Amino acid sequence: MRALVKRAATITLLAAATLTAGFLAGILTQPTASAQGFTVVLDCGASSTSQVRTTLYFGRARPKGSVSELEWQLFLRDEVTKRFPQGLTVWNAEGQWRTSDGNIEHEQSKVLLLVHPDTPAARQSVQSVIDAYRKVFEQDSVLWENARVCVAA
Repeated sequence: MRALVKRAATITLLAAATLTAGFLAGILTQPTASAQGFTVVLDCGASSTSQVRTTLYFGRARPKGSVSELEWQLFLRDEVTKRFPQGLTVWNAEGQWRTSDGNIEHEQSKVLLLVHPDTPAARQSVQSVIDAYRKVFEQDSVLWENARVCVAA
């Protein structure tokens, strides 16, 4: 009886070790994203690829007036499309924030969504779009957020 219990315990231990090794191997072969001290595993499956979704928020107010629709369309053509010819999405938004003196300000905005590979070249292209907008339209900042996404093939 002891031999049977010992054998069952050994088989259970081997099965647990095998399952654990398989689980860890699966985790280690998945694309990972890390930020601020933690790692996220993104399993896109066989028919999808891991990409980055970048969302940029462009305020349209400036010291003398606001960015017109024509100016925005020209900026989109000349600065964004040439860097991201694969495609993009844009929509209108209204934002608000608290100023340093405590007042709430409202501003018309454009939101730009890009999906691209996670490469240094793509990140530099995003930074170049931001830098151009800030310079051309006298902006203090452009909000930039990234998220990992799966793109179906």
